Amino acid sequence: DGIFILADRRVKDKLVIQQSANKIYEIDSHIIASAAGIVSDARVLIERAQVVAQQHRITYDSPIEPELIIKEISNIKQQFTQFGGARPFGVSMMLAGVKDKKPELYTSDVTGNYFSYYANAIGENDEKIKEKLREKYRPEPNIKKGVKIALEIFKEIQGKNFDLDRFELVYIKNEEGKLKRVVREDLDEFIK
Repeated sequence: DGIFILADRRVKDKLVIQQSANKIYEIDSHIIASAAGIVSDARVLIERAQVVAQQHRITYDSPIEPELIIKEISNIKQQFTQFGGARPFGVSMMLAGVKDKKPELYTSDVTGNYFSYYANAIGENDEKIKEKLREKYRPEPNIKKGVKIALEIFKEIQGKNFDLDRFELVYIKNEEGKLKRVVREDLDEFIK
């Protein structure tokens, strides 16, 4: 019934306001993204994606397709692997969106390659998480079931370090096509 990104903020400093350490970004009302790696590199690419989405909406009076955004980001990343005197972007990105009431999920690696996925993970412990996703993934789950599975995987991998307060969830329902950011108090509903 939609698509989501669940991110572990991993902010341990109790002086940092958790909401200021968002790991999931709005590209457009129907597209979200998250990144792993050098966060300042991610910020530059996220801002570029937001501009491309805005330009498309103004020029064509319609929302941009998620794949066009990931293609733009991947092209920029790939170009920076070729320039002398410029270092490549040190960031992997995950982009989720809805097109024609169908969910789309893409991941772009540091070299600029991108692929479409049913489910994926980037960042710390991504290989362990992907292994668990391969075991537990079922086609056509609803968002609530998918989030529950994702949280169970995080809990299994993080063990005693698992803390629901560290997580951020944003989802997009296929029918509505608009993102919704879940506040911490509502995250409990997904694990029942």
